[in-house]
Amino acid sequence: MKIGAHYLGDGCCEFTVWAPEKKTVAVEIVSPKYQVIPMEKHGGYWQVTANNIEPGTLYFYQLDGAETRPDPASNFQPQDVHGPSQVIDHSFTWNDSNWSGVPLEQMIMYELHVGTFTPEGTFEAIIPRLKDLREVGINAIELMPIGQFPGDRNWGYDGAYQFAVQNSYGGPQKLKQLVDACHQHGIAVILDVVYNHFGPEGNYISCYGPYFTETYRTPWGSAINYDDAHSYDVRNFFIQNALYWLREYHIDALRLDAVQAIYDLGAKHFLAELAENVAELSQAQGRQIYLIAESDLNDPKLIRPQEFGGYGLNAQWSDDFHHSLYTALTGDLIGYYEDFDKYEHLAKAYKDNFVYDWKYSKHRQRFHGNSASDRPSYQFVVNIQNHDQIGNRMLGERLSQLVSFEAVKLAAGAVLLSPYIPMLFMGEEYAEDAPFIYFVSHSDPDLIKAVRDGRKREFKAFHAQGEPPDPEGKETFLQCKLNWEKRQTGKHKLILDFYRHLIQLRQQIPGWTTGDRNNIQSGSNEDKKLVWWTRDIAGKRLLCLLNFNTSGITFDNEFGNNSWRKIFDSSEEKWLGTGSILPEEINSHQQLTMRSQSFALYEA
Repeated sequence: MKIGAHYLGDGCCEFTVWAPEKKTVAVEIVSPKYQVIPMEKHGGYWQVTANNIEPGTLYFYQLDGAETRPDPASNFQPQDVHGPSQVIDHSFTWNDSNWSGVPLEQMIMYELHVGTFTPEGTFEAIIPRLKDLREVGINAIELMPIGQFPGDRNWGYDGAYQFAVQNSYGGPQKLKQLVDACHQHGIAVILDVVYNHFGPEGNYISCYGPYFTETYRTPWGSAINYDDAHSYDVRNFFIQNALYWLREYHIDALRLDAVQAIYDLGAKHFLAELAENVAELSQAQGRQIYLIAESDLNDPKLIRPQEFGGYGLNAQWSDDFHHSLYTALTGDLIGYYEDFDKYEHLAKAYKDNFVYDWKYSKHRQRFHGNSASDRPSYQFVVNIQNHDQIGNRMLGERLSQLVSFEAVKLAAGAVLLSPYIPMLFMGEEYAEDAPFIYFVSHSDPDLIKAVRDGRKREFKAFHAQGEPPDPEGKETFLQCKLNWEKRQTGKHKLILDFYRHLIQLRQQIPGWTTGDRNNIQSGSNEDKKLVWWTRDIAGKRLLCLLNFNTSGITFDNEFGNNSWRKIFDSSEEKWLGTGSILPEEINSHQQLTMRSQSFALYEA
């Protein structure tokens, strides 16, 4: 069942809303001319097809002849979350008929927040920068959530309207222009969607029906009703939302936020039903569409095919890879990082992805995870920075503010030369030093206080000292804006060239993204703080050495009898290193000496 306002052309519009417990529902047109149009009930849905309704018409739904509320499936909220919904004409002249997408295994992802990526903070302002991203090697941008949130600034995870494109970003037409331009540049578009909660302000959806259940609780309050009474139509709401973005906006993939908070004990999990519907649309449109989960469950069931008992999603984020790499770089063992106190954890992440695959977790005080050894490596997305991991810090510092210049290069190599799909966080490619702090623009004073108090409580878990920046303050938001001009100067430009070179290296070696984890071996030396891995790719054997020690180290060559030839070294002077002391060729069991916080790639 399609929901919302669907403009049919010639001044004709169909309105559909689910409100199973209401006695009467009507469309209340507030502009351009006030009128009330009664709706007819069909099962739990109310519908009416009305004439003389043009695009731009503003409306509410009138419930039981009393309260008026915006459309829960509103396509646009031009007057913010409390204002009327607007009828949208989705016709658009697309120029991407020859667009075939970017295969998942070939993606170089780039997480982007629309409001802070440019000074203007709009979809349109992103377009002139696509050429620069493409030249670095980026071929997929992931837009953080763009569903309508209160005010003009927000991380995006406080959205109250799943179908409505944020008004301050430019609205529906500008989003389509951005997607169309991305496709012209060979860039896929991934959209971050939130199916585990609604934002607290402007959230009127419970006025319409039992969208929530008290059976479960989430970090954001009552859980969305995916398996209780009336859950079929709640599931339909979110499935229609996914299809809406993919169909109307030509989005190439959806990133599903925190799926561990989607509670469903039914025989067919909501995620499996979602995957089935997206697969049908993908087949009908003749293009591959992907679903990518964020999850801290370490459960490969998410990405296993349904015929093998999985949900059939295409990929998932890997927290374990991030955590083990982050602790290796910083030595930070506070909070959940305490589970990643050994270099062998990063070595295991290279081989198995999940470090905790039914191993005991000190932080959780229980066994955690399951083996993903049957899943190809290209089903996992890895990073060293993302919005959460930066924002989880009280001052929102990026990695470039926490570690040395050499360690920044080491982090880039660790991610970009991994067997997994790499994802960069905007600005990372030139070592941006602007913070990325949680920010909001609520209007309810009690809610603002609750958000401020909540941030303080969160940082106590990380033993952070001092006061966190005010999430409501506009200055907090403004200091998160990228300093785009820095990418052309000094060490920032060198890091940009460094990222470009590593991405090219990854793309030029045939078979890098085969996904076969059987050809990967890895190991570590805890005393030396050394991690290494080898891979067999397309008739070649690769060896990568990663030194996390802040001093130079000497170690024995225990990587087989191959004759290794060096193809990259981060300590070379052209990368502003102090000069490599690793040999150009490694033969036999010689001793090797390596610069601090550096990495090198060899082939045999």
